[in-house]
Amino acid sequence: MESPLVVGVDGSDASLTALDWAVDEAVRHGLPLRIVHASLWERYEGVVPTWATDRPSGQVLAENIAGTAAERARRRAPDLPLTSDVLAEDASAGLLREGREGSILVVGSRGRGEFVDLLLGSVSLIVAARAHCPVVVVRGDRHALAAGHGRVLLGVGEHDVDSPAVRFAFREAVVRDAELDIVRTWRRPAHEPVDHPLLSGDGGAYFAERSSELLDNALEDAASEHPRVRLRRTTVEGPAHRVLTERSAAADLLVVGARRRDGLVGLELGRVAHRALHHASCPVAVVPQRNPESTEGDRR
Repeated sequence: MESPLVVGVDGSDASLTALDWAVDEAVRHGLPLRIVHASLWERYEGVVPTWATDRPSGQVLAENIAGTAAERARRRAPDLPLTSDVLAEDASAGLLREGREGSILVVGSRGRGEFVDLLLGSVSLIVAARAHCPVVVVRGDRHALAAGHGRVLLGVGEHDVDSPAVRFAFREAVVRDAELDIVRTWRRPAHEPVDHPLLSGDGGAYFAERSSELLDNALEDAASEHPRVRLRRTTVEGPAHRVLTERSAAADLLVVGARRRDGLVGLELGRVAHRALHHASCPVAVVPQRNPESTEGDRR
């Protein structure tokens, strides 16, 4: 059986928006849906004896959240295979564990009880930074959530030659029958000497050409496997985190890679992914990719 698409719910408006998006995404890919709600009610209210007739209020709330989400998903897609479960553990830890068996992990941009003015919830940030499968943080306006633009946006970095992020973006373009807008940014090094032999004349043209070559290398294999995908390739001078965030206003999904390095502790998100998760105008897919030869991280 195929690995399910996993969505975390907590009863908040943001999580219900994420649930609706996850249902549509599971249908697109032909994947079963797994709905999970993680709660630590047992830690604070105790495990209920088997002979007890009354359940703790925390357990009732958790079961209601999961059950209501499952019913909502069934109404949206009656034929979609789905399961729902309550996890008696911390939300971040539970979702990360579920993600090890999932194909895609979907979360809302904010959770219950978090400050309204927060751009991104703590659980969403931790999951996006540490998961071993692609994570989609659902955000954006109704047009993007309804896939109204017909466009997937992909940011290509230095290490994205035939990368998981590139392949993920192509698959999304295929199942959505969408245009794939691929962007590679470049910047002139501040320390580059003006008399550099390769930069005689128009230095900008030199860096633009190098970026175009990297873009061709990054896309070669995936493009040959998906020849019907409509491609729009762009090289742009400027910081990637700013360029992609601005272009996300015309996209249904922004795909970025995030480096995963064994043995390191903490949030493993580069500047591009971090800014996108906080400011993008559409859902953001963070696709993990490892580069054991590098310890620098993604600093685009």
